[in-house]
Amino acid sequence: MSETEALRVADYARLDIARRDRTGVPEVVFAQAKTAAQTLRLLAELRASDPDAPALATRCPDEVLAAAPTAFGTDPVRVDEVARTVTVGPLPPPRGRVGVLTAGTCDLPVARECLATLAALGVGATLVDDVGVAGIGRLFAQLPRLHDVDCALVVAGMDGALPSVVAGLLRAPVVGVPTSVGYGVASGGVTALGSMLSACAPGLTVVNIDNGFGAAVHAAKVINAVHGD
Repeated sequence: MSETEALRVADYARLDIARRDRTGVPEVVFAQAKTAAQTLRLLAELRASDPDAPALATRCPDEVLAAAPTAFGTDPVRVDEVARTVTVGPLPPPRGRVGVLTAGTCDLPVARECLATLAALGVGATLVDDVGVAGIGRLFAQLPRLHDVDCALVVAGMDGALPSVVAGLLRAPVVGVPTSVGYGVASGGVTALGSMLSACAPGLTVVNIDNGFGAAVHAAKVINAVHGD
């Protein structure tokens, strides 16, 4: 990447403003460990450099979530306090359809990070919540809503069993998203991650623990491939 494809912001960032043209997915601000001023400035710079797309920040602390609604003039701002995301600018029209499933209510923050990312990338999504294997009949009752999705993101902590089940039921690509939910030997999501990686359902893709953003980007690339860039 040349210097002309990077936008220098103060003394703390070089924004990759050519990333959307190069990869189909624009740069996104990871707000964790940044100051609120840095995150808000970077969001503003991303909007200015790519006015045809919204700017997204993930893992936003409370200060950013509180300040964002009034920080961008007339630009529409969407704050999701559960996902801890901020989206600045009009959303593109959705195309395709991704199913986002959660095993339990505690997995919703990661699932909502998926949803916010998909919306910013112009991907349609359907949330199917609280359908974990402890009450597997809940999943079976929702299957008609999922048979025509282009991709499914399955968010689960504890034993991480749900993605293997879903991958054995759907034709669409399935991505397992382990979360850090669980007691004791769940080990902050390590057990769920290991379970998904060793699943017997073939073809299951797995992302890092709590990485709703990464899972959504993978799904957006599937949508781009299916429906065209």
